[in-house]
Amino acid sequence: MGKVVLGVAVGVALAACAVAAVVVGRRIKSRRKWKRVVGVLKELEESCETTVGRLRQVVDAMAVEMHAGLASEGGSKLKMLLTFVDSLPSGSEKGTFYALDLGGTNFRVLRVELGGQRSYLDPDVEGQPIPPQLMSGRSEDLFDFIASSLHQFVEKGNDSDQSPITKELGFTFSFPVKQTSVSSGILIKWTKGFAIKDMVGKEVAEGLQQALFRKGLNMRVAVLVNDTVGTLAVGHYHDADTVAAVIIGTGTNACYWERTDAIIKCQGLLTTSGGMVVNMEWGNFWSSHLPRTSYDIELDAESPNPNDQGFEKMISGMYLGEIVRRVILRISEVSDIFEPLSSSLSEPFALRTPLMAAMHEDDSPELTEVARILKDVLEIPDVPLKARLVVVKVCDVVTRRAARLAAAGIVGILKKIGRDGSGGITGGRSRSDIKMRRTVVAIEGSLYTQYTMFREYLHKALHEILGEDIAQHVILKVTEDGSGTGAALLAASHSSRSVDNIQLL
Repeated sequence: MGKVVLGVAVGVALAACAVAAVVVGRRIKSRRKWKRVVGVLKELEESCETTVGRLRQVVDAMAVEMHAGLASEGGSKLKMLLTFVDSLPSGSEKGTFYALDLGGTNFRVLRVELGGQRSYLDPDVEGQPIPPQLMSGRSEDLFDFIASSLHQFVEKGNDSDQSPITKELGFTFSFPVKQTSVSSGILIKWTKGFAIKDMVGKEVAEGLQQALFRKGLNMRVAVLVNDTVGTLAVGHYHDADTVAAVIIGTGTNACYWERTDAIIKCQGLLTTSGGMVVNMEWGNFWSSHLPRTSYDIELDAESPNPNDQGFEKMISGMYLGEIVRRVILRISEVSDIFEPLSSSLSEPFALRTPLMAAMHEDDSPELTEVARILKDVLEIPDVPLKARLVVVKVCDVVTRRAARLAAAGIVGILKKIGRDGSGGITGGRSRSDIKMRRTVVAIEGSLYTQYTMFREYLHKALHEILGEDIAQHVILKVTEDGSGTGAALLAASHSSRSVDNIQLL
């Protein structure tokens, strides 16, 4: 009997040891798993580090590239395109002005009534899709369709299209164009699904102007602009201290007011105002000081435009969600915290930035929105809270870097025009003998306006780079509808001109 009891005891002990060994083994495995996860996070944080010192290096690099882009064509990654817009709305404009916004598969027509004294802007707007067959047909057919829609829109208003007074139209054309005057430009290439071959290399506004004549519309294309210049126009209409505009949305770009004598690549350029709006195309900015990760390198290599738009790929809404997806995929490859693996996680751009922002800003105790998006979008169910916290951390690191780099870009513009407190001296910091003027930067774009954490990180970085004494003079103001209302305002500010006020000597 004693031997039986002893045998049972030994068996129980062995079983307990086996269970303990399994438990210990699982704990060791779990620790190793989390050690690998922590390793990925640490590497990401270090690669995305944006110290104030590094941001100031980016500021200096931006200002230097701006100088180079103004000095010669092709002298910089920044194109620094001349817009020939030499007059911004002052708020004193009066009358009825129109705008046409063609930026994709939809277009809009707008009418703005201006009463002077910076009157409240309440435009009438109509939008409609462009029939697919017109996107690859003849340019004449496309412009006739647009002119017909504009004609119907004018007839609905109080303006008679038989009026002897020529109506002024601002045309926002968001495709690559080589501007030749404030109201004309040559189409370089189509994007966004358009493929109208007979228009490439041709004058854009002239095609629309001829269609307006054919439809009997007494209307003149006064300005041909892009949406960023329109944003600056709206900002300046409301506040005369507005010197630059930035769009940070799906894509990103910036423009600013530059002295004509600083535009060296166009020697002999004269404007009655002594200045001109320069379209930076800053999405293509690049510097060795930008904190680049392996995820950025892979994303760029697999994109349709490798080695192009490097700045945009680090800060804009088109790419932030994709960077986060790539990090989550990497974590899933070194651990099992996101098992079972789904094909959606391996699908490029499966995680859009608005969803990433929703996970980042999920303040529920159990991170229920994070769990929902992982399950519904990336098809990763039953993710434990600890793993959800990892996802939020990844979102935070990627967003913080983007916002702080955007802030550095803005300060780079201010440095170029001597509005950063350093007198425009590259490498210099604030100087006590420089009197800072109130400086307004107009900002548009969903990443800034709708993503609270992004906006807060950007503001904090701006203050860190400039210092509180200088930062208090710099105001970021949200504007709306630069591509529509802004174009109408620019038509107004250029409406009284029978001749071009820009000359090349």
